[in-house]
Amino acid sequence: MDDDETKEPPTGAGEPAATAGPARGRRAHRSVTHSRRRWLIELAIGLAVAVLIALGIRTYVFQAYFVPSSSMEPTLQIGDRILVDKFDFSYHSVHAGDIVVFHTPPAASRDCSTDDGDLVKRVVATGGQTIWSQQNVIWIRDANGTKHELDESYFPDDGKHTPIGEPIVKYKVPKNDFYVMGDNRSISCDSRVWGAVPGTDIVGRVIAVVWRSWHPDLIIF
Repeated sequence: MDDDETKEPPTGAGEPAATAGPARGRRAHRSVTHSRRRWLIELAIGLAVAVLIALGIRTYVFQAYFVPSSSMEPTLQIGDRILVDKFDFSYHSVHAGDIVVFHTPPAASRDCSTDDGDLVKRVVATGGQTIWSQQNVIWIRDANGTKHELDESYFPDDGKHTPIGEPIVKYKVPKNDFYVMGDNRSISCDSRVWGAVPGTDIVGRVIAVVWRSWHPDLIIF
């Protein structure tokens, strides 16, 4: 085989390639441009859907709140991020012991000097029950007349040695209302000051702490 055979292709052999090359390039360019445009459109749609889902979750399913005070210590600490269930929630299902977020009552804004839109406290009595305290013990009388100590197994020593601070004056909780207190009772401004919370003002039930001490955490209630 001599060198001429490698350098000089047969007559006409290179012509189709010379004319087809730019056409293939244009088609490839159009294909890349189309793919990029399609990718951008799909990305925009995906982001829009993600935003709508996020807004829907925030509005109808779960919502995160920041804890700004020590009124719920030791259960909730300053700086905690808590997750509130708004979807699978009805105030009719709220029980004593639940931690709830609710709209700040007007009296709380006045008497507790708070400008927070929502507050977080623990439910200690429900509609129809009568509540009062003796020393550091909280007493409950049910609608049927049965009297018992408040079950506070969520506290060390069942709460029997938890300083109550301001005593609870005997109070009958109206139907569909809830008597709430902070776990840090000696400093908490709560239903002892401004009365019971209407069930319709409750935003949701706290189900977990998801951030504590400046890092992610998970404490489920």
